[in-house]
Amino acid sequence: MRHQKSINHLGRTSTHRAAMLSNMASSLIMHKRISTTIAKAKALRGYVEPLITRAKIDSTHSRRVVFSYLQDKEAVTELFREVSVKVADRPGGYVRILKTGFRLGDNADMCIIELVDYNENLLSIKETTAKKAVRRRKPASKKAADTVAEAPVAEKAPKAKAAPKAKVSDEVEVVAEEVVEKPVEDEAEETETEEK
Repeated sequence: MRHQKSINHLGRTSTHRAAMLSNMASSLIMHKRISTTIAKAKALRGYVEPLITRAKIDSTHSRRVVFSYLQDKEAVTELFREVSVKVADRPGGYVRILKTGFRLGDNADMCIIELVDYNENLLSIKETTAKKAVRRRKPASKKAADTVAEAPVAEKAPKAKAAPKAKVSDEVEVVAEEVVEKPVEDEAEETETEEK
């Protein structure tokens, strides 16, 4: 039984899996977007996000630790020079997985895994939606705002008294009942006249 075993072995030995994830992480850092299966992308996300977090602190120790995982000098320099600068204020969630459909040969679930801050299309869409969401309605005039502010104060005073509140609600109910009952009576009268 494989209860409580969360790692996906991806049908590979541990050394093969480590080498594959290292190569995929290097490719993701260099190209900012790669196409792969969903299972590999989820495994890669857990592999590359700690490396990006480590790259936020640019020290010799951090570079050596990241190099021990990636084994690629160009990818390490790219990660520490460009990627870490863009994700400096992001508290995690550096990659995005977008499902693309199924592969023709074996019908495997395919996806695109990409670095979040490098997708220019989605960033431009978010900026435009953010600008629309910021707009707020302003009151037409100061007098209208004052009357709106005074109205709730006027409503609070009658609520303190129980009897006036009951009268107001009774009147409203009576008016509502009259409006509702009249059309029903008219329909009943029309049906009676038609029967005669």
